[in-house]
Amino acid sequence: MGALHDGHVSLVKRAKMENDIAVASIFINPTQFNNPEDLKHYPRTLDEDKKMLMDAGCDILFFPETDEMYPQGLKETSKDLDLGGLENVMEGAHRPGHFMGVIQVVKKLFDAVGPCKSYFGEKDFQQLAVVRKMVKEWQLPIEIIGCPIVRENDGLAMSSRNTRLSIEERKIAPLISSALFQAKEMWRTNGVEEIKEKVSQIISAASQFRLEYFEISDAETLQPIRDNQKTNVVGCIAVQLGNVRLIDNIMLG
Repeated sequence: MGALHDGHVSLVKRAKMENDIAVASIFINPTQFNNPEDLKHYPRTLDEDKKMLMDAGCDILFFPETDEMYPQGLKETSKDLDLGGLENVMEGAHRPGHFMGVIQVVKKLFDAVGPCKSYFGEKDFQQLAVVRKMVKEWQLPIEIIGCPIVRENDGLAMSSRNTRLSIEERKIAPLISSALFQAKEMWRTNGVEEIKEKVSQIISAASQFRLEYFEISDAETLQPIRDNQKTNVVGCIAVQLGNVRLIDNIMLG
């Protein structure tokens, strides 16, 4: 959605390395915003984005207008898709309808560009799972490739929303990743509820934070787990810091 950073650039570089042509799309999709203020204030930096894409070796930028993507208006509906409950937990529970908007626009972008492979950052872990489910259910001839989270030197996951943090908020934002790293250290020796309580304590220690959720879930179904005997487990977190909502995740086992 623009406001590109090194995390986005890493996707483009990998796409260019593994394919003949790399295409990037920039489109701030209105249908996946639950909060009109979030849409209004979402950073828009097209000139800087274009330069970053060129420097990364991107061949084509697809930058459609809203009317081009939604010729029938924003109330346009997409065909039904059973996401198997992926859309109802974590982000889905806190942002009703968000993933229907994601599916709608990603399908439109796929139809317009016709990629063989598509690269998504693992920071939006639930979004990646939803897109994979969509491609599988609709049997689209596209390989979905997840790429590792790119972090700042202090551990904060790179995000377009980081630019909206105040100086003081930016100083404490790395507590989010610190909590996740500690959860990973505790994974083999502590129970799920113990780990969740510890993460909650770390985040709550700073009054500027409001923890929306920290879930320990099966990495495929995204359903919460109750014991740490499972493998392929992810810890996902969403935090409100001032007026900015930040998400992050870490593989636990």
